[in-house]
Amino acid sequence: MRTISFIIQKEFLQIFRNRMMLGIILVVPVIQMMILAYAATFEIRNIGVFVVDQDQSQESRALIDRFAASENFRIAGWSDASADGDRALLSGRAVMVLQIPAHTGRDLVRDGRAPVSLRFDAVDGYSASVASQYASQIIRLHNEEQLHREVHLQIEGLMHPGYQWHDMSQIQNGGRMYSGSEGAAKGMWLEGYQQDLRPAQIDVNVSRWYNPRLDYKIYMVPGILVMLVTVIGGFLTGMNVVREKEIGTIEQLNVTPISKFSFIIGKLLPFIILALVMFSIGLLLARYWFQVPMEGSLWLVYLTTATYLLVVLGLGLLVSTITDTQQQAIFITWFVFVIFILLSGLFTPIDSMPDWAQYLTWVNPVAWFIDIIRRVMLTGADMRDIWISYLVLLAYGIAILGSAVVRYRKSAV
Repeated sequence: MRTISFIIQKEFLQIFRNRMMLGIILVVPVIQMMILAYAATFEIRNIGVFVVDQDQSQESRALIDRFAASENFRIAGWSDASADGDRALLSGRAVMVLQIPAHTGRDLVRDGRAPVSLRFDAVDGYSASVASQYASQIIRLHNEEQLHREVHLQIEGLMHPGYQWHDMSQIQNGGRMYSGSEGAAKGMWLEGYQQDLRPAQIDVNVSRWYNPRLDYKIYMVPGILVMLVTVIGGFLTGMNVVREKEIGTIEQLNVTPISKFSFIIGKLLPFIILALVMFSIGLLLARYWFQVPMEGSLWLVYLTTATYLLVVLGLGLLVSTITDTQQQAIFITWFVFVIFILLSGLFTPIDSMPDWAQYLTWVNPVAWFIDIIRRVMLTGADMRDIWISYLVLLAYGIAILGSAVVRYRKSAV
């Protein structure tokens, strides 16, 4: 333990003596958060819809089919229980819940009106707003189509040869009298009938969960926090170890009686501490400057962050074992992390990506961590809701850090 403590002291002294590295740690991440939180935006497609059909009527199926046929929506699940829709929002399976109450079809036929409910996951306020507009447009078009269909069927019945007109000289409609021959009377009656007919309407009640104000910054800031941890953990770890090679101190450390385990722990632990400190600063900015809520457990946020640091520190250490200069380390680390960040869902929704890009996100630890942070901070998800994502992240951390240690033993020591 004394050996590890000496290495940690050496690392902190080395970090704080390097003003450029200190600036990267403290200034650059804050600037990134302040700029990106206001500037980033994206287009929305392929919105997940969970259907709660409690009516099971021809009218409800017609409305659902219209959503399924839209290129902007995809049916993410189907149930007749309202609680299943709530769980779909909480788990992230769906962005919108379309709930059709019982007797909707009957009320449409009897009263000409019936309510449906649209519930949105409004963590991403921009996506929820666009999805709400798309859904309202689909329902409006559905209402118009049903009206035209009803008018056509009723007029067809009235003009059928078998229909009996009781008084051919005077046809009454809505208190108005029409006179004339049979053909003229029918024509004038049908014109007044179409004008007086009122369409059957579906009333929409919209509720926005998790982000009622549809503030886009609430969605972006947790993702930017992930970028801060990635930059500190990945870039600085890789450059720090390579710097030992450039100045020749790595050979001096290799001939000392310091064990490989102590050397790696002493190298990585300072950056874990610095990353957590920077993450805490980012959380304070998120909470008190951007008004981002903390609905979930703060301890769960730090647990998942520490687990994610195993991944990025392992990547930084792995890069340091295959490079000889800081320039090489920067280029390789930047290449890897740019791909990870662009495919993480930070700027572009994963569901809107091509299929091959969506498959790549399965092996992207940044995507898993962004999903966890957003769900814990904004929706109040607990370990029961994120345990699969957390286990995947933990597995990546163990695998990548283990590979880095094995590689380090072969080449650097």
